[in-house]
Amino acid sequence: LEVYRKQGVEVLLLTDRIDEWVVGHLTEFDGKPLRDVGRGELDLEGVGAGTDAKEEQALEGKMKGLAKKVKRFLRERVDDVRLSRRLTDSPACLVIGEHDLGRQMQHILRATGQKVPDAKPVLELNPHHPLVRKLNAEIDDTRFSDLSLMLFEQATLAEGEPLPDPAGYVQRMNKLLLELTGGEQEPS
Repeated sequence: LEVYRKQGVEVLLLTDRIDEWVVGHLTEFDGKPLRDVGRGELDLEGVGAGTDAKEEQALEGKMKGLAKKVKRFLRERVDDVRLSRRLTDSPACLVIGEHDLGRQMQHILRATGQKVPDAKPVLELNPHHPLVRKLNAEIDDTRFSDLSLMLFEQATLAEGEPLPDPAGYVQRMNKLLLELTGGEQEPS
């Protein structure tokens, strides 16, 4: 929602579990198409995105290997990793595939005891965010892996989803906090 808020575009928030199903059948309202802004590639055409194309290309050039490297470390958890145009404040977000079931429909299927098709999200990284820039500059593979996983886990939490390994997240967070505060680490 960040880029839409920045551009002054009104967004309808549909939070009830059944909303996704209803909107799947109600494709437009009052002549305006309804679109899930958390699904698939972001289309800002006609929205007045106001970004400088040369600046964006230069930034993508600087970070072109980042998405590939993060995907290599998170290959078990994500379908793809790409640089985001939908984020202005957050370092990362999860996006569902264009044809994948939405999160609310997945919850409904699970609640009714039905099998939910496997679908990995796409991790989008905000190339303008300081954390993503620091990640891009990180040369230590272990630290890069930990930071990549933490960005993925933060994006998961921001989506309201539970973490598969909350203890691991806490351990990585504590390790990072100790490094930042100059504290001593306990022996492993």
